[in-house]
Amino acid sequence: MTQTTAAAGPIPVGERALAPDLARGAMLALIALANSVVYLYDRPYGVRQHIVEHGLLDRVAAVLNVTFVGGRAYPMFAALFAYGVVLSYRRHRTAGADDREAKRLLRRRNRWLIAFGAAHVVLLFPGDILLSYGILGFLVLRWLGASDRKLLVAAGLWLVVVAVVQGASSLTPPDGTRHVFFSFETADFGAAMALRPAEWLLTPFGMIGVGSAALIGTWAARRGVLTDPAAHRPLLVRTSVLGLTAAVAGGVPIALATGGFWQPTAPLTLWSVAALHAVTGVAGGLGYAALIALAAARLGARRGPVVRLLETGGRYSLSCYLFQSVVFVALLMPYTLGLGATLGTAGLSVIALGTWLVSLLLAALLGRAGRRGPAEALLGRLTYRRAAAKMAG
Repeated sequence: MTQTTAAAGPIPVGERALAPDLARGAMLALIALANSVVYLYDRPYGVRQHIVEHGLLDRVAAVLNVTFVGGRAYPMFAALFAYGVVLSYRRHRTAGADDREAKRLLRRRNRWLIAFGAAHVVLLFPGDILLSYGILGFLVLRWLGASDRKLLVAAGLWLVVVAVVQGASSLTPPDGTRHVFFSFETADFGAAMALRPAEWLLTPFGMIGVGSAALIGTWAARRGVLTDPAAHRPLLVRTSVLGLTAAVAGGVPIALATGGFWQPTAPLTLWSVAALHAVTGVAGGLGYAALIALAAARLGARRGPVVRLLETGGRYSLSCYLFQSVVFVALLMPYTLGLGATLGTAGLSVIALGTWLVSLLLAALLGRAGRRGPAEALLGRLTYRRAAAKMAG
């Protein structure tokens, strides 16, 4: 009973592996950069529904954002999410829970994650990932019994779907108008809130590559690739080099179009560069995760202030993610300060990275006080309260 009760809760800080938390903390910066550009409005829209910019600095910033950030951060988070689901399941089983009970706890957590995401969509951000990841969590539980071969084959086949869907989404040449996420240019809060649930329905199509990443994350968790990165160094080196090289090569064409340095007009060309960007984004997300895992292996027990800050941000990633939306809405939306109508990509990137840094510092303050992040604490109580009470009884 003691072991099972101990499992009915979050993983203690001392038992957490460095690599996944370090990756989450660092990638929150990319999430901030990726999400913030959607808030730009009140100008003509071009490729990828990005505003048409004229300043060289803003155009270069847009190229860098699309090449290194867009479609690259979310797959990495999906792989880490699946990895965490598998580890949580194993932890519950090791502590004495049977298969049914372990999955029941994780399904409850997925349902509450969906609820968190739904609230996030309605109140703040229709591009929310929590709702999608909550649904993805149910699928990961179904994949637990699949063979390694099935996981990897399914991940590869799903990339074909990714290419088709993402390519098709760009077949209509940009005409200067906004085609999606109209709430970001809506000046009335109530009207924007009413639009967001329907807008979220498009989000899974934009992040469809997370399916392949989650399958690979499930496979990696079985081998403890991130839990013991030193033992998997050759695999991580290959993944980081090949994944990031593919991501850059596959992202540059549409990035140049987004920055206005190249103007593709043929529908087939638009389809090709969009599909290439999406597929290589999955490789890039895995490459980022592998690179950070290698850094974690090299660091070992040597954790300076920067590493500790990123690690803490990873442990508080849910609260940090929601904090970003609060700041972006307060600064950028037309019914608040409205800076999204005047900023370019370069200035917005500074705000995004500043928001990320502030979120890490706040997480560090909470960590020093021995407190969990508010979102993590609430999710933990809702998920494990009944289970802990039942086991204690």
